[in-house]
Amino acid sequence: MTNGNMDLGLLVLRLWFGLEMALAHGLPKLQKALSGDMSFGDPIGLGEPVSLVLAIFGEFFCGLFIAAGFFTRLSCIPYLITMLVAAFIVHGGDPWGKMAYPLMYAVAAIVLLLTGPGRHSLDHRMFVAKTGV
Repeated sequence: MTNGNMDLGLLVLRLWFGLEMALAHGLPKLQKALSGDMSFGDPIGLGEPVSLVLAIFGEFFCGLFIAAGFFTRLSCIPYLITMLVAAFIVHGGDPWGKMAYPLMYAVAAIVLLLTGPGRHSLDHRMFVAKTGV
């Protein structure tokens, strides 16, 4: 695989898993919170409003950051934690099919943590292209 193909693959991975998470999962939670409804599950005992805000940050904001390749590795951490909580705590007693869904997002976050965002990203434009590294 050439570097160009790898960079293109990372772009596709970031766009799909970042935007799908942000728009399909994070945005509804953000809209719920903006409407004043802070009811939410409390899987790790922080309280419903805190749990909702953390889920919104991990899903919506970090999803958008990942899609854009903006502080990608750092953005993957809350995203990954949110997905691991969803898989092992929220769906821990459920059948594999319920756990597998958030684990797919977690695997994408792990891949991006290991590889970085690739050349087609804001990170590359802001930090690599300017230094010539």
